[in-house]
Amino acid sequence: QVQLVESGGGLVQAGGSLRLSCAASGTIGSFYAMGWYRQAPGNERELVARIFNDGSIAYADSVKGRFTISRDSAKNAVYLQMNKLKPEDTAVYYCNAYSMRLGSIYWGQGTQVTVSS
Repeated sequence: QVQLVESGGGLVQAGGSLRLSCAASGTIGSFYAMGWYRQAPGNERELVARIFNDGSIAYADSVKGRFTISRDSAKNAVYLQMNKLKPEDTAVYYCNAYSMRLGSIYWGQGTQVTVSS
């Protein structure tokens, strides 16, 4: 059974930085894509950043220039470096992975990021 485990969330002041990590266990092969989503109270879950196994990357407009996604395919891990954090970045951040081979999408349990003004 595939499990995604996130770490690295926490409380930070506006302008600060955090680095999120997500490691997959119980995998068979590699994921076609891995990424991060977030959900703030009262809002829908939204894409933050996604990285594909060909190296291509997609970012939400709201985080371009501030967040950087990276991936270690050998470890089936994905990371999100978040700089210049804003209060509006406050949310629960979820790791996401898609296995094209298995036709399945996986989610982590979520990690809270809180940015104080």
